[in-house]
This record gives sequence, structure tokens and C-alpha cells, in this order.
Amino acid sequence: EDFSQTVMIIGHQKGRDTKSNVYYNFGMAQPEGYRKALRLMKLAEKFHKPVITLIDTPGAFPGIEAEERGQAEAIAKNLLEMARLKVPIICVIIGEGASGGAIGIGLGDKILMLENAWYSVISPESCSSILWRSWSFKEQAAEALKLTATDLIQHGIIDRIVPEPIGGAHRNPEQTAATLKAMLVEELKKLLPTPADHLVNERIEKFGRMGSYTEVAEVPPVPVAPNVPQSNGVSSVH
Repeated sequence: EDFSQTVMIIGHQKGRDTKSNVYYNFGMAQPEGYRKALRLMKLAEKFHKPVITLIDTPGAFPGIEAEERGQAEAIAKNLLEMARLKVPIICVIIGEGASGGAIGIGLGDKILMLENAWYSVISPESCSSILWRSWSFKEQAAEALKLTATDLIQHGIIDRIVPEPIGGAHRNPEQTAATLKAMLVEELKKLLPTPADHLVNERIEKFGRMGSYTEVAEVPPVPVAPNVPQSNGVSSVH
């Protein structure tokens, strides 16, 4: 069956060697990058075109100049606007998916993830350095973070895993692209007939369901001792 659909594709750009990595800031977007992404999403909405985002970032750029120009505000604004965008959004984690840098273009109706990618609130190395003040415990951090595609689909964070060729996507990019294209077409066919209001409501409910918690019995307050005179630390001898 033939299928043709214009889409808006937005993604992180990384390099393939040291020179290009430095040029592209290792895939760490500045506030202007997130604002540009939002402008293109709104353009897609205006012309009723679905949005596909490709996520591959170690995180948003954390430099002081990025903070001065509103890095957190730019990401937060994207989350708000993506939640209520009236066209289908499909997000694909194709490599690294770290923290707010990833979620800044990662709120969608369907979340796909390459088999060997990872997606988490923080990288294992950074988590290890914060909790243990050393990178030596990154393996334990990775296990605790549950950042693999298998872990995330079990917890309802992602919707589908994109299979990779033996050895990883970089071994056969053409095959990986063909597999991803087929899955994107499947998802678009399901999403395109959905009314805009229903899309928005389902998207908000989808992210509202994420996470788990346990309710415990209310702990009674600790009784406070009655006021007693306190020594001021000064003694006198008579």
C-alpha cells in the first residue's frame, strides 16, 4: 500500500569525529536551539503536518551563558507547547537521551527507541559522580537508573523498540533507517485519523500516567517538648 505524508523532522545534530563534535557542541543544544525547534513545531501545526523528533544528546548545554539566556525556560516552554500541539508527534531516541536536553523535544504521542539507545534523567557517569563522588560506580548507577529500551518499555516510558542490526545501528545505517521508516509509517497511519482534541488529551494523560508511587499510612507527628528555659551559655559565680 502506497503511503505519502509530509512531516516536520526535528533532531539533535552530533558529529562523527572530534572536529565535528566540537562544531556541533557534542549534541548539547543551546536555548536558541529549543526555541527554533518550537518555531518549527508551530509551523507544522499551522499547516497540519505531523512532527517527528530524533533525540541524541548527552543533555542540554549547561554553561552559564545558556542559563543566562533562559535554558530552563526554553525547555519548559517546549514541554507546555508540545503537550497541546494539535498534530501527531512521534519521538525517537536514536542514541543518547539525557535529561531535559532530551525531553525538550521528547514529548509526543508515541515514543520509539532504538534497541541499544539509552534514555534517562541523568547519565550513569554523572549519577555516579554525584552519589559516590567518583565515576567508578557508573555500572551500578546504570543498573539503578533502568535506562535501557527493555527497562523503559516495561515501565511504560516508551511505546516501541526499534530493532538494530547485529553490532548496532552504525554497522548498517541503511537497514536501521528502513526499519525505523516502516515503524514510523505504521504509527502515522494510526495517529493521522485521530481528532486533534483527542490527540492532545491522550498525550497529556500518557505522560500523567508515567511513574509509580506507594501510599503509606500517615505518620503521626512527633510530640514537641514543652518550652523550658534555655541556658544562654553564660554562667556566673557568686
